[in-house]
Amino acid sequence: MLDFTNCNIVDVVAHQVGNQTNDEELLLAASLLNTEDTRLRELLIKYFIYPFKDIEEFNSFTFSDEDFTLNPLYQYAISIFSEKKNFKQKSESIAKHLYEIALHPQIKSGDLFLATFDNISIDGELVNALGLFKSENRQEFLQLNKNSKEFSLKYDDGINVDKLDKGCLIFNIQKESGYKICIVDKSSKSNDARYWVDFFLNVKPIKTNFLQTNQFLGITKQFVTKQLSEDFDVSKADQIDFLNRSVDYFKKHETFKKQEFETEVFGDSDVIKSFQKFDQTYRQDNEVELSDKFEISAQAVKKQARVFKKILKLDKNFDIYIHGNRQLIEQGIDENGRKYYKIYYENEA
Repeated sequence: MLDFTNCNIVDVVAHQVGNQTNDEELLLAASLLNTEDTRLRELLIKYFIYPFKDIEEFNSFTFSDEDFTLNPLYQYAISIFSEKKNFKQKSESIAKHLYEIALHPQIKSGDLFLATFDNISIDGELVNALGLFKSENRQEFLQLNKNSKEFSLKYDDGINVDKLDKGCLIFNIQKESGYKICIVDKSSKSNDARYWVDFFLNVKPIKTNFLQTNQFLGITKQFVTKQLSEDFDVSKADQIDFLNRSVDYFKKHETFKKQEFETEVFGDSDVIKSFQKFDQTYRQDNEVELSDKFEISAQAVKKQARVFKKILKLDKNFDIYIHGNRQLIEQGIDENGRKYYKIYYENEA
């Protein structure tokens, strides 16, 4: 668990990183930023740190053949953590690295901030951290000034401290396995937008209970919404019921057991075999490693439950929310060929 209550900014520097494919320059700062102003430090903490407050997913550095020691950022992090001197020069190397790898013409230029922090708590342990943050989208704002009884209006553009485009925090722990890292990336999931995670940072997820819970629920959702209807004659109501049952399993149990999950959620042996085949193929195609038994993360269940579809949409006339007990809703076709759902209930709110 992350706690930034006593987090303090030590050093901050900013460089402007263009896209060399589009003939844009790399502009390196002459000095560190002056952050002595108390209000400025508060705004920087808000901009840099707040987006990471609720993050439960962690990564570590990797590289070709999974030898993380060859990752340039891993080596830069070691240098910065081990020696506080020459932070600006080391930050220049990181900015140059980003400039060299961000070659896709659609990658936006932007301001790259690098900062060091101390007094961050991870599971009760105080650590320091290196932060990398990129601002790609500037926003226009109006400034109304008052001089005596006269008002003047100006406009400018700047960085919205409530919207961090890309960022990562490299915590000075678990150095022997590639450090512990958390990431923010607000861009789309298109290939050119993945440069921040895949090519610049070059990281892989750390296997945690949160990750495994999140991934298994994601696989289940993919199976129910995409594969199940191809293998069996199931209605939308049936699909929603399977999704509800899968979430209910994770809410009611503290420990996940794959065989137990399959029996309680799917029941039918043919459906279970179909799920097992889909699960195996999905893991191989997406290079996902999951255990058949792990402790369930309540935070991951809460996150996934938000995106599990529980609404049955009928034309443009009705939306039916199905929260459980599939036996209380029946589907049929009347003598005129019209489709219908029959719903049983006890109380009307």
